[in-house]
Amino acid sequence: MTRILVVDDEPHIVALVTRALHAEGFETAVADDGLAALERGQEGDIDLIILDVGLPSMDGFEVLRTLRAHGERMPVIMLTARSAASDAVDGLDAGASDYVPKPFSVAELLARVRSRLRERTGAITMVLTQGDVTLDILARRTTVAGREIDLSAREFALAEQFLRHPGVVLTREILLSRIWGMDFDPGSNVVDVYVRYLRSKLGSDHIVTVRGEGYRWE
Repeated sequence: MTRILVVDDEPHIVALVTRALHAEGFETAVADDGLAALERGQEGDIDLIILDVGLPSMDGFEVLRTLRAHGERMPVIMLTARSAASDAVDGLDAGASDYVPKPFSVAELLARVRSRLRERTGAITMVLTQGDVTLDILARRTTVAGREIDLSAREFALAEQFLRHPGVVLTREILLSRIWGMDFDPGSNVVDVYVRYLRSKLGSDHIVTVRGEGYRWE
């Protein structure tokens, strides 16, 4: 599932934007200060960042410059209450993909998100392929050996995690957190149930059980 990091220290803005993104089928992560945003943005699973300029600890421009200096190439849409043209120039010069002044239209912000994701090339691809399985992230399409397969939203999100991390053991805790947003419950078997669903649709040999740890995509 495409994951978008929303960075703002105003809770009502975060709630508004995350609600709208969830309605569009995106997954979100949240940070409310610059240092937390920098750390979260470098974890390797963020596809796009919506980044406020005025943040505690370090401002959005500094966060963006540091991310770019460390080789992070995901699209970044800057949000700010500042309206001066120089701020837009500073943001774009720092490596922003787009710049939206507050107050903003949610519909316009979503359109810019979709546009930046369509245009994106580089470190994170919109089409994931491992062996005979292909996921088109934006179109939400799955094919196995060229044949289209119907996956539910949760199945698609689980398949995306495996294809993004081939050969890596993904624990139930990680999968619950990234897909269901739940704290790890040792008694829950929801991950195991959905792995069975995926095996039946994508092929039983792709997902290997690592006893006592989790699952790995072969």
